Amino acid sequence: MQACSQALDILACPSRLTVEDFFQPATRIRHLFARLINAPKPEQIAIIPSVSYGMSIIARNTRLSSADEVVVVEEQFPSAVYTWRKTCTHSGATLRIVESPTTGHSRGNSWNKRLIDAIDVTTKIVVIPEFHWTDGLRFDLKMVRSRTKEVGARLVIDGTQSIGVQPFDVQDIQPDALLCAGYKWLTGPYGIGLAYFDEFLNDGEPLEENWITRLGSENFSSLTQYQDAYQPGAIRYDVGERSNFVMLPMLEAALTQITEWQPERIASHSGQLTQDAAVKIKDLGFEIEDEAWRARHILGIQLPQSVERQYLIKVLEKSRISASLRGDSLRISPHIYNDMDDIQALVEVLASRIG
Repeated sequence: MQACSQALDILACPSRLTVEDFFQPATRIRHLFARLINAPKPEQIAIIPSVSYGMSIIARNTRLSSADEVVVVEEQFPSAVYTWRKTCTHSGATLRIVESPTTGHSRGNSWNKRLIDAIDVTTKIVVIPEFHWTDGLRFDLKMVRSRTKEVGARLVIDGTQSIGVQPFDVQDIQPDALLCAGYKWLTGPYGIGLAYFDEFLNDGEPLEENWITRLGSENFSSLTQYQDAYQPGAIRYDVGERSNFVMLPMLEAALTQITEWQPERIASHSGQLTQDAAVKIKDLGFEIEDEAWRARHILGIQLPQSVERQYLIKVLEKSRISASLRGDSLRISPHIYNDMDDIQALVEVLASRIG
């Protein structure tokens, strides 16, 4: 909030804005995000408004034919799917949806095996999250990356449910692209996000032809000497008017805060809470994914048919417990401000619904 107030104060008197204000915040953000995901070059970070925008960039620079397949998983977040549905329709390619096994505590292992089996020589691109948004089920990115390399397919990761809340190493996973909304676990503002694009996209075609991504755009006096060359790396994919004088300072403050907190420490704290919750909630008779296949910061609780879902949400709200219904799962997502008392309050509400 302090970053937002300061930004609005400056914007109230636009004459105080300098040329550097158009460029330096974006550069600092690239460095912060590159450090967070261990990207080798901050120039490979693009500032985007949303995950769907990033997906459209990749789709525009991916040639598909009727012999190709794009692989996604069932009930994936729509921002990662709609672009590929339309792209496959236009190109004649097949959108292959890897269905989830029946609900249960060992679903993660089976689903990951199905995903690996679905990736073959017809696969052009695999688009997946690290953790499923409905219940935190984990997809083995290293195993998927190994398989995509075997068949020559690209790997695109929607990192919205993981980046900022647990460690992520681009150089270890080696995705072709990593897209992330800024408002989720990065704790930034809504309407801005970040993308890592591997060097294979360095000569690609952006969605927009805006001025600030052109080489030499720092020199305002020569902007009408139109330049075909772009800024280096993935900067060409920055959204138009990326120098948002309110949202960029807020995102920078959020990334600085996440870096100081350290994702591993956040994940460790959240993991203690979800592990304690899992043990107690299983004892009540609810189904929860095996620990090896679930996120430390998201716990999906499979609700039996006997539990009236909307009434449960009202009871949770009355108890000042924030949780979300996602399909057949009740999703809880603890962060550093939660403690064991919050978990116990959740368990007591669930116990009252079962009883």
